[in-house]
Amino acid sequence: MTLTLHWSPRSPFVRKVMVAAHERGVADRLTLVRSVAITTDPNPALMAANPLNKIPTLERDDGPPLTDSRVICEFLDTIGDAPPLIPEGEARWPALRRQAMADGLTDLLVLWRGERGRPQPSRPHLDAYRVKAIATLDRLELEAVEFPARPDIGDIAVGCALAYADFRFADLAWRGGRPRLASWQAGFDARPAAQATAIVDDEAKPMAPA
Repeated sequence: MTLTLHWSPRSPFVRKVMVAAHERGVADRLTLVRSVAITTDPNPALMAANPLNKIPTLERDDGPPLTDSRVICEFLDTIGDAPPLIPEGEARWPALRRQAMADGLTDLLVLWRGERGRPQPSRPHLDAYRVKAIATLDRLELEAVEFPARPDIGDIAVGCALAYADFRFADLAWRGGRPRLASWQAGFDARPAAQATAIVDDEAKPMAPA
């Protein structure tokens, strides 16, 4: 099976897929293709696989392309021999719930950064993004426990969301007043899968494929 991942060193959702691939032990099966996905400048090469012009997008030689990090991570859970990232039974719902919350936080941060970069940013939008981000971080602090020996998809999504906050929102200083969440994130950052996929702003330095 040939797997080609449309990839960027700065995308938090691409990183989520890469962390999942490392945790599943299948990162070396992915061929990474640097793909630029700019909202105002559609990329024809990327759109050939994903008409929404978004990354991550995973092309397969035995089926149609897969889009959205959640779908791709679920696919990665079907290959390789490592324990699944998406639990079965009752444990499935807390993991998926945390993934949804973390992905929502990441979406919010991406929108917030975009608004900040506008020539005349909307103060109501900026204020609303901050309120919702802080409320979500506070909820994650309340729910934070010791980082697990084996992370699930919810843990991966939360870890990548918080790392993106570090990358683009240093001024948010989210660790302040959230000691449990800060300790939890330290556990995520220490994992080999996280260290191999750290977000960078240097396009010449790709995430390690394996």
